[in-house]
Amino acid sequence: MYTVGIDIGGTKIAGALVSESGELIKERKISSPATDSAQMVGSIIELIQELAEGEKVLAVGVAAAGFIDLNQSEVYYAPNINWRNEPIKRLISDQIGYPVLLENDANAAGWAEYRYGAGKGSKTMVMLTIGTGVGGAIITDGKLLRGGFGIGGELGHLRMVPDGLSCGCGQKGCLESYASGTALLRNARALVASGSPKSQRLGELQATTGELTGNEVYQAISELDAGALELLSEVGDWLGQAVASLAATIDPDVVVIGGGVSAAGKLLLDPIQTSYLEHLPARGFRPELIVKKAEFMNDAGLVGVADLARQAFI
Repeated sequence: MYTVGIDIGGTKIAGALVSESGELIKERKISSPATDSAQMVGSIIELIQELAEGEKVLAVGVAAAGFIDLNQSEVYYAPNINWRNEPIKRLISDQIGYPVLLENDANAAGWAEYRYGAGKGSKTMVMLTIGTGVGGAIITDGKLLRGGFGIGGELGHLRMVPDGLSCGCGQKGCLESYASGTALLRNARALVASGSPKSQRLGELQATTGELTGNEVYQAISELDAGALELLSEVGDWLGQAVASLAATIDPDVVVIGGGVSAAGKLLLDPIQTSYLEHLPARGFRPELIVKKAEFMNDAGLVGVADLARQAFI
């Protein structure tokens, strides 16, 4: 039997019918009405019904970017969606004929990598998803770390800089404020505005399109533009510092880097590895973890939450 995986973002909702081996049988994507909670739930239900029609479906897994309670039924807070203490599991399950599992999107992505991807075979794996924000997942001995209230593993909100940049969580100085795709774009725009010689290529791309977006920044990175690579290296440095702290507290054997920014591959992974080693406690007298690029990219959340739903309801 199949499971349906739903991955909810601030701009789109992705859905898929997923096999037991993690294969996507059918996929759909729709726009995300992020500012309207009722419309968002309605869109999710319609997508589930469309994917499940005529199929043998065991369960539905729903992944959302936000803080989810220990019972996996309520979204406490979603920074990019208008959800505050929303009983999402009940709102969805009341309208469909399948059991529903609710999970944090980074946890779902991490689970996909642990089960089928870059973290397969590891004992303790940490995943960092670098996109609009920075998500995190911690898996050890085959179990996701959820913490006492269900919201463990929110690694993007590690405090890196006291009284630093404001974060969407309401605090200041979080990793997300310095090492996300949003931070990379912010710094790229600031570089162009500065008129520095290093901004030449980014400025040309901005002039061509009329606006500097993540697409232009990625193009400059892929062209090995010095200014863009320097900005990416800064992101990698922040991430490496965070990985060193995670090594001290969690001691993972593998750290997987996913999310849209991870498409840069070694151009991002190498600065992370360098920074991690520079900040690793007791370096030279302890084993060193491996930093890997995620294998699933945009499908990770769908595959992971579908598998978690299968395991929960089989």
